[in-house]
Amino acid sequence: MGGKYRITGDAYPRMRRPRHRRRLVLAGIGAVVALSLAGWGTLQLIDVFTGGDKSASAADHKRDCPTAKPSAAQAKALPKPAAIKVNVYNATTRSGLAKSAAEELKKRGFTIGEVGNATKAYDKKVPGTGVLLGAPTATNGSFTVLGTQLAGTVQKTDTRRTGEVDLILGTKFKAFSTPQEATAAMTALTKPAPTPSPSC
Repeated sequence: MGGKYRITGDAYPRMRRPRHRRRLVLAGIGAVVALSLAGWGTLQLIDVFTGGDKSASAADHKRDCPTAKPSAAQAKALPKPAAIKVNVYNATTRSGLAKSAAEELKKRGFTIGEVGNATKAYDKKVPGTGVLLGAPTATNGSFTVLGTQLAGTVQKTDTRRTGEVDLILGTKFKAFSTPQEATAAMTALTKPAPTPSPSC
């Protein structure tokens, strides 16, 4: 080249980028790496304090916990109507009520004992549908079965040692439950209940 652009001497200028640009690039890369590491570390801390990946934990829990199989509790053992001896007493002013009630219970399979008017302790003193009176052992057996035939009865126990049960008919007695209602009530009592699933 000539003129004022003519190169003189034996030294040539070096054609390279200024150093300050390289430092800026390296600083930017370092900042990105530092931010990435900081973000990763933050996520690790969050996992530690929140219990980690919930979906993974749930999957592990489901795998480790055995699948609960539906099982049923044993049916409640109740006596058959034929095994229950019932004494029927009338505590109302309606004549013949004890006899008709005893006949109906006999049709339903119960064994009938004494039939007549209630004693002085109960005569005209039973405002509800009736009273079931028997030994303490009858509360979990005979009372339950006989109670399905007449809703609203009151259960009482005495000191008798026999297994017979007294049915004392009260003022509100109209009729026994229908056979269908009594059967449904008995089924509900004897139907096995499902066992709760085990927790892991």
